[in-house]
Amino acid sequence: MPLPPYRTHQHEIVEEPGSKPTFRAPYRLSPTELTDMKRQIEYLLAKGLIRPSTSPYGAPVLFTPKPDGSMRMCIDYRALNQQTIKNKYLIPRIDDLLDQLRGATVFSKLDLWSGYWQIRMANNSIHKTAFRTRYESYEYLVMPFGLTNAPATFQAEMNHILRPLLDECVVVYLDDILIYSRDMKQHVEHLRRVFEILRRERFYVKMSKSKFALEKVQFLGHMVSAQGVHVDPKKIEAVRTWKTPENVKELQQFLGFANYYNRFVP
Repeated sequence: MPLPPYRTHQHEIVEEPGSKPTFRAPYRLSPTELTDMKRQIEYLLAKGLIRPSTSPYGAPVLFTPKPDGSMRMCIDYRALNQQTIKNKYLIPRIDDLLDQLRGATVFSKLDLWSGYWQIRMANNSIHKTAFRTRYESYEYLVMPFGLTNAPATFQAEMNHILRPLLDECVVVYLDDILIYSRDMKQHVEHLRRVFEILRRERFYVKMSKSKFALEKVQFLGHMVSAQGVHVDPKKIEAVRTWKTPENVKELQQFLGFANYYNRFVP
């Protein structure tokens, strides 16, 4: 995936007045993590998504496991996020999105290729994305994961380019794009219109993870079909096997999970 074009929305980091550059020493990494970090940095450099940096900012690198067992390199931007002014752009209510799917019988779900990396950083904020390794510092030319306002920027851009199709045949929640239609003939036309927009705007879709012409689809923790919207069975099983909370934090986690599905509780 090459460096994306400048779009209507670039990601800008606006800090509180009086803020100073945030800097944290690199975290200690295992030999396996160091090898993986080198590999991922080489990839990002080759694609032109990062570049060497002399910025006074510097966040440490850490690794988190991915569902397939591999490791994802992340940047710990918590210190920077604390002094970033929060974007008030509203992320859609999931209930509102699900309500739009009534009457649909055919669904396709698109997976964008590293969606955040398809948004450019604003030129005045590139240096703030700097991350430090034991070898060198680098900064992102595209929007990295972990920045506090990144979801709002991404949602704003997706709403902008897909606006003609919102409330008609497309719902968008961050990098989840669902196309819905009454029948297959209509669905083919809807897919054509969506791909025309994505091609024009130079957004890349990961076809291997996208799903097409489904009668039932998992979307935002729900199962959606012509019969309506239901809780994903995996989520029901998660409630059944949830261990008894032993402190306030664990209780809050359970209540938050349960409240997400309260519309299905009679």
